[in-house]
This record gives sequence, C-alpha cells and structure tokens, in this order.
Amino acid sequence: MSALPDRARSLRRLLTSLLLAAAVYEGLARSGAFAPALLPTIATVARALFDGVLDGTLPAHALSTLYRVLIGLALAIAIALPLGIGMGRYRPIESFFLPLASALMPIPSLAWVPLFILWFGLGNATAIGIVCYAAIFPMLINAWSGVRAVNPLWLRVGSAMGAGERTLFWKVIVPGSLPFLLAGLRQAFLRAWIAVVGAEMLAASDWGLGWVIFDAKEFLKADVMLAALAVIGLIGFAFERLVFGALERLTVERWGMLRAGKG
Repeated sequence: MSALPDRARSLRRLLTSLLLAAAVYEGLARSGAFAPALLPTIATVARALFDGVLDGTLPAHALSTLYRVLIGLALAIAIALPLGIGMGRYRPIESFFLPLASALMPIPSLAWVPLFILWFGLGNATAIGIVCYAAIFPMLINAWSGVRAVNPLWLRVGSAMGAGERTLFWKVIVPGSLPFLLAGLRQAFLRAWIAVVGAEMLAASDWGLGWVIFDAKEFLKADVMLAALAVIGLIGFAFERLVFGALERLTVERWGMLRAGKG
C-alpha cells in the first residue's frame, strides 16, 4: 500500500531537483557572464532538441549509440560474468586472473582508442570494443566479490542436504550474489556510456551522440551539444528506472535481500 506514496515522493524529489538545476542554469545563461552562443537558454536548447527529434536525426544517432552500448555490454557480460564467478569459486582461476585484472583496470578505456583504430579501423568495431573493455571490469569485480560474499554456512548446509554443484550454483550462489551482480551491471552500463561517447568522438564515427557533440563543437553549436547530452541523460535515466529498478524489485527486494529504495 505504501508503494504509491513512495513513488509520489520520489517523483516530487526528482522534479524539485530538476527544476532547481534548471533555474540555476537559466540564471547563468541570462546573467551575461557567458556569450549566448556558448551558454544558450533552456528554450534554445529545447528548440534544438525538438528540431533534432522532429527531423529524425537525434533518434537515429541515439539508436546508433545505444546499439554500440548494448552489443559491447552484452559481450562484456558474456566474458566477465562466468569469469568472475569462476574466480570466486576456484582459487587457481582467481590467482591467475585477479592480478591481470588489477593491472588492466586502471588503464582508461579511451587510452585504447588509437590502438583499436589501428587494429579494427574506424566505425562500430572500435566503438564496441572500447565499450566492452570499459564494461568488463565492473562486472568482473562485482561478480567475484558477490560469490566470495556468499555465506559459507549456506554452502555447507546445501552440501550437507545433498545439493550438487549445479544446485548450489542456482539455488545459493546466484541468489546470494545477486545484489553484487546488479551493482556490477549498473556500473558496467554507466562505464559503457562514458566509453561509447568518447569512442565516437575519437574514432570519427559518422553516427552516434558522441559524434553529434564533437561535430557541433566544431561549429560552436552549444545548443545541439546540450540537446545531445539531454538525450544521453534521458536514456540513462530510463534504463536506471525501467530496467535496473525493475530487476531489483523482481529479485533482491522481493526476496528481502535488499531494502527497498526510497528514490
């Protein structure tokens, strides 16, 4: 019964934050401290956003970027999830891959862009490869940490009751590590977005929101740049609330493993 009031409070806080941020921005834009071409008003940005949506260019660029993000993220999950679980369950796998991950993780994903361009050329392959690299490590470390955080008593009880390795995996390890896995998925998605926008800028791709921002910068179209940033924010917000929030409600919150969020 408290779900609706909680959601209403969450929506009210969201609207308050957005309105406050918009008021501060609009005040700066109208203060004269910056040239209108560099800091356009919200109405100017909204017009650029509306025009981009109306002529279909912004949705096309957004779909291109989202395609690269989802393919790269799927590849990262396919690699990192089983590897992270294996590291958490088996000491030899952990001993081999953990130092390697610790050495590669501090290297920024965008530092690989020039090499990826040499290896794969310009276009989707480079952008997807950069996204995959950026998303692997949050998923890997969280999967490893989640499996290690499973209470050993649960495993011993399951083994004592005759549960095999497969049963322990699906009935004990996966539910016990799920909060970590969802946190890793969230972080991987955020890292993927950061990486894809930078890769689209540096890899000179013809399509994508990163390319829109880079191209608009060349012509001092700050309104178009901000419109593209708004699209990125809207997509990220939609995934956070509609995808990750729904996954949390259907799993860890429903099972009582995580207190329901208040926002």
